[in-house]
Amino acid sequence: MHALFLCSQNRLRSPTAEQVFSSWPGVETDSAGLGTGADVPLSADQLEWADIIFVMEKVHKVRLAQKFKPYLNGKRVICLDIPDVYKFMQPELIQLLEKKVSKFLR
Repeated sequence: MHALFLCSQNRLRSPTAEQVFSSWPGVETDSAGLGTGADVPLSADQLEWADIIFVMEKVHKVRLAQKFKPYLNGKRVICLDIPDVYKFMQPELIQLLEKKVSKFLR
C-alpha cells in the first residue's frame, strides 16, 4: 500500500508520519506540503502513486481538491485533524499518528 501524508510545509507533521509508517510491512510512504514554499511541494506524480492520502487538517483537504482535483479520482483522502502544534518526531505526535492512521493501513 502506498500512503501519502500531506501538511502545509512538509517540515513537521507529514515527514514525521512518513518516517513512522515507513517501517510498517507492506506500506510505502511519501510526504509533501500543500503550501507555497513547502520543503517538498506536492506533485501530480505523488498523487498518482498514492493508494491512500492523509491530510493533517480540513484546510489541506480543501486546498488539495482546489489544486489537484483531476488527480483525486477514486482516491481515498483521510483528514486526521492534527493541528500544527508539534515538532518533528515529537512523541505526542507519533502517538497521535499511530492512533489515527494505523486502522487505515491494516
